Amino acid sequence: MDGQKPPMKKRKLTDKNLPSTILSSPTHSVDSQMYQDLVQMERRLDWTMTRKRAEVQDALSRTITTTRTLRIFLSHTVSGQAWQQGETSASATPAPDGNVNPETGEGVPAWQFKIEGRLLEPPNQRAKDRVPPRKLSTFIKSMVVELDRDPAQYPDGNIVEFSRSSAPNPLDGFTIRRRGDTLTKIRVVIHLEQQPEVYKVTPELLSVIGVKEETRVGIQQAVWNYIKLENLQDKVDRKMIHADAKLKPIFGQDSIPFMEIPHRINRQLLPPDPIILYYTLNPSHAPPEKPQAYDVEVKVDDVAMRARMNHAAVAVTQDTAKELARMDDEIATLTQSLTQSHLKATFLNSFASDPQAFIQNWLESQSRDLETILANGQSEGALRMDDLRRSEYFKLPWVEEAVAIQEGMRKVAQAARAPGT
Repeated sequence: MDGQKPPMKKRKLTDKNLPSTILSSPTHSVDSQMYQDLVQMERRLDWTMTRKRAEVQDALSRTITTTRTLRIFLSHTVSGQAWQQGETSASATPAPDGNVNPETGEGVPAWQFKIEGRLLEPPNQRAKDRVPPRKLSTFIKSMVVELDRDPAQYPDGNIVEFSRSSAPNPLDGFTIRRRGDTLTKIRVVIHLEQQPEVYKVTPELLSVIGVKEETRVGIQQAVWNYIKLENLQDKVDRKMIHADAKLKPIFGQDSIPFMEIPHRINRQLLPPDPIILYYTLNPSHAPPEKPQAYDVEVKVDDVAMRARMNHAAVAVTQDTAKELARMDDEIATLTQSLTQSHLKATFLNSFASDPQAFIQNWLESQSRDLETILANGQSEGALRMDDLRRSEYFKLPWVEEAVAIQEGMRKVAQAARAPGT
């Protein structure tokens, strides 16, 4: 039907507080206090959860790092060597009837030096927390490989450089190919790519925080912790920081404003030391069966922690939220029912203690309410004749205001009736 009104939405009860009459009742004092304690505990818990959820959301907006182990493998292979051709001589000069092609390199003694690596999985990691492995080149900002060879005999490049900016695509490893059959000592210098960037601190700052390398935020936090531990903040002006014997070489003066601390700390930050690896390549012997391995600590994004924090921030699923809302509605309904039951109990107790006086008072109350609604009977509007007979009635606070309003209305009406208006 077109004229049919939509059903009215049921009003949701939200008040879970007990009325003061129940709280002050000796019969329900113990139970009421227990309920009030639970309500206060719920409020504190809600506040704590809201604050923690906000802290987690704030932490998620920053980089969350963890220390992992990057295992680097160094190995080599050889080809065209004398011992591979069954010759006893280690000379690089091939036999007259040997199959040597200098243009293609076939039969020419050569070797390949390989640099590979992978990130080790943390122990006891859950399968769902595992992420696709990163390739080796993503951990390297720049790398230099130095070959200790005679440049006159081997002029084909004894220094090999790699920069991440020059390799847009990630690489699993690096291979360096050179001709030769002499023993070669190799030095690998690796500058790691870490996010956030890690810095080395000066000896002066090292004596304060006790950490050789750390992120910029970590270093600033360590200095602030030292200031709080040594109570170096001014008692009156909290924006000023006093320098003790260890901080004075860093600050350069006895006291500095708090906002100047990051600027002074930045002067004490240095590029981190590179990773230096050594390898000896001897083509005259068969390569080792197992490669040399080096473990390097790197800082990476903690995906597992970020996932757990994100889960904690949104742990209240839709079903859980509905269940909590249902329980809140049930508590509010029970509280309302308890209030109504208490009113009924008070009503019946009053009737049982003195039925005659109770009925008389109840009839008078109902009569006054009815007269007020109907505005008739022995009343003048909302005023009862019995009240008008008492002098105290005209000493109430509202009487003076009512007289002033009535007098103002009378003067306005009188001015309106005056001629010429």
